[in-house]
Amino acid sequence: MNLKLQWLKNKMHSLNLQGMIISNPINVKYLTNIDAEGTLIITPKENLYITDGRYIEYVHSVLTLFDEIIVYDVNDLSKDDYENIFMFCENVGFEEYYISYATYKEYKMKYKINNFVETEHIIEKQRMIKDEEELTNLKKACNITDECFKYIQNYIKPGMTEKQIAKEIEEYYISRTDGLSFDTIVASGENSSKPHAVPTDRRIQERDIITIDMGCKVNGYCSDMTRTIFVGEPTEKMKKVYNLVLNNQKFALDQYKEGCSTRQITKLVESNFKLYGYDLIHSLGHGVGLEIHEAPYISYRNDIFLKDNMVVTDEPGIYIPGEFGIRIEDTVQITKFGCISLTNSEKNYIII
Repeated sequence: MNLKLQWLKNKMHSLNLQGMIISNPINVKYLTNIDAEGTLIITPKENLYITDGRYIEYVHSVLTLFDEIIVYDVNDLSKDDYENIFMFCENVGFEEYYISYATYKEYKMKYKINNFVETEHIIEKQRMIKDEEELTNLKKACNITDECFKYIQNYIKPGMTEKQIAKEIEEYYISRTDGLSFDTIVASGENSSKPHAVPTDRRIQERDIITIDMGCKVNGYCSDMTRTIFVGEPTEKMKKVYNLVLNNQKFALDQYKEGCSTRQITKLVESNFKLYGYDLIHSLGHGVGLEIHEAPYISYRNDIFLKDNMVVTDEPGIYIPGEFGIRIEDTVQITKFGCISLTNSEKNYIII
């Protein structure tokens, strides 16, 4: 049997759930590798995937007998068919953080569900721990990101626009991977003070600063890396801020290991920033997998303990409005004794 589905059935049994409706497409892909519109249904008798005619052939090409999933065309199911699916299920789980209230009411009526039960992110929590296949895909995506960064350093020249550089990064990824894991950020000069800047027509200048945040997907799994580079020699102020960010980024990496408290490590970085008059205005990091931002979230708001084979980012940043910003980010794999960096591009002063 599909081991992920077997895990889910065991988890459902421990929660006294006889059935479950999985409608979040990311969770469906995680459990089945299906990347199409549809709904996955788990019952004591069988596992069903309900989709429409546009995807039937594709879904059959993805699934094997090993998955033990029966595929139905939504147009072939009658009102009675839907009402019979959970006939012998006292409690049926649903993804309360994904579906709307309107969909909740629709499901309850369509499937004649007795007791519809919130499942409190049970699949997302399991997704935090990566298996070997997932780790292989994540490592490939990160390796390609390192290669892309090496390429783009030789490509960037004064006079180019942020948009030109972002486009070159995107074309590099599109020709080698499934595509982007998020919209590429290229922010130069004063634009780098905006953590989520969108590339503009601003041209790269001599003695400029450029922040590049980029990532790609391999078999659906994401990479995420940020580097801040300089065009010519950086100013003394830039060096001081860069060193502060880099030292804290390395410090966090030294702390990352199984059992590490996400709240504690975030507070230590925040405290060090404040000693120099700066704030950590966003999370220190986040999980990476089928989504570019997923659990666990590394911030003072969440007291989560890191576990073996979680894949997370470490991305402290300092942003001085109207002047410049500096962020350095790596994607890393947590182990029992520390962390393994999956992105390995140069982090000391990068001058082009």
